[in-house]
Amino acid sequence: MERTDFDHSKTPIFSFLQEYIKKDIIPFFVPGHKHGRGLKEFTDFLGKTVLNIDIPSLPETDNLANPIGIIREAQELMADAFGAEHAYFLVNGTSEGVQAMIRSAVKPGEEIIIPRNAHKSTIGGLILSGAVPVYVYPEIDPELGITTVVSSSTIKQAFKQNPFAKAVFVINPTYYGMVSDLKTIVRTAHRKGAVVLVDEAHGAHMGFHDDFPLTGMEVGADMSAASLHKTGGSMTQSSVLLLRGNRIPEENVKQTLNLTRTTSPSYVLMASLDVARKQLALYGDELLEKTLELARYAREEINKIEGIYAFDHSLVGKYGIYDLDETKLSIYTGRLGISGFTLERELMTRFGIGLELAELNTVLALITIGDTKESVDRLIEALKIIASEREIQDPKKISELPEMPDLIVSPREAYYGTKKTVPLEKAVGEISGEMLMAYPPGIPIVCPGERITQDILDYVKILKEQHAMLQGTADPYANYIRVLGHDS
Repeated sequence: MERTDFDHSKTPIFSFLQEYIKKDIIPFFVPGHKHGRGLKEFTDFLGKTVLNIDIPSLPETDNLANPIGIIREAQELMADAFGAEHAYFLVNGTSEGVQAMIRSAVKPGEEIIIPRNAHKSTIGGLILSGAVPVYVYPEIDPELGITTVVSSSTIKQAFKQNPFAKAVFVINPTYYGMVSDLKTIVRTAHRKGAVVLVDEAHGAHMGFHDDFPLTGMEVGADMSAASLHKTGGSMTQSSVLLLRGNRIPEENVKQTLNLTRTTSPSYVLMASLDVARKQLALYGDELLEKTLELARYAREEINKIEGIYAFDHSLVGKYGIYDLDETKLSIYTGRLGISGFTLERELMTRFGIGLELAELNTVLALITIGDTKESVDRLIEALKIIASEREIQDPKKISELPEMPDLIVSPREAYYGTKKTVPLEKAVGEISGEMLMAYPPGIPIVCPGERITQDILDYVKILKEQHAMLQGTADPYANYIRVLGHDS
């Protein structure tokens, strides 16, 4: 019988740790710093309490691999708060959850419909699972020069062309806060006998206030992975995997997670999940109301600055966009005549303001439950100063994004295939054996198994000129790339 007596004022893991440090246990177990005494410089800086609760799985502390005590109780509370039937704590970020979703839902050789602008962790999930991607392409806003979302009609067409696809993967929301018509996508997929997996890395907060887009659990998706550390208040690296329904067996998910997850999870991270859930469940509506007020205030003030545009609801209904998360303060820089990378650097070096993301024509500032009017006002004033120093230009209504490359072999085949290393500028026509991306956002420009085009190289050249942080290649400077083939 389903439980209905959840008390969200409880924090099973956090409360246990509060009592644990009172006992003054003498540890003859790991970790070797022994409550911080073996790492004095770090303990002096961070404080004894954190090191005191950095403990292993003990009989009293439960075990993440097979929880039957405080972790199980904390996970049940988490599931209830998010409207799921099961919740699994993740201490390796939402990347761990994304890969577990794919490996739980799709067997080697089976097809999964997946947006080509998905995070790099999805490509890792494809390699680990052996699933075959059916890439679907997001709409492009040519004025802003960004990808938006994959429309529900695109998903319907993908199922017509690939009727045996076992799953569809959806991003909800994107980095920029844009969402697809998720409810229609779920209905389409379930009618086709496929499961729906939702990457909600940037949407952990959305189910706790009515003014946000609907979440995967709210519209009947089978699984979702949510980064509480991004927008829900928990510590970096702590996330949650959510499951509902019986299309994906619960025991499969647990076993899949245990294949790759650590056997030494951080109780500090799990306790932060515990408290973040309590806060959202009890006070989320109030906290997020204040967050939305700040985001709306910031957007209104920024859009008064000549030459700057903060994305707003006028985008809804265009380029597949069904709704918008207002706390993603996305700002277009094209009319200032500077790149997003330049604006990001100026805000940091001149004003001590850090941003979540920079791209060629855009930057992203996250407004969360941790922000204040003072912090938002500092951003607004800094933008005013920077804009006043620039000559306003007419925006170029041409997308700078390269066309999505053709998939020649599966990511798994490419990953395990024989490779050679070639200079990047000589790689046109080759099949990539590795990923190449700017991080953030961590969306691959080219994936393993895709053919490298001149458009891709031209785009990478621009990114390098703007000092973007490139990742994915064995060469840390991305001057060389591994491609399929033998050295001559």
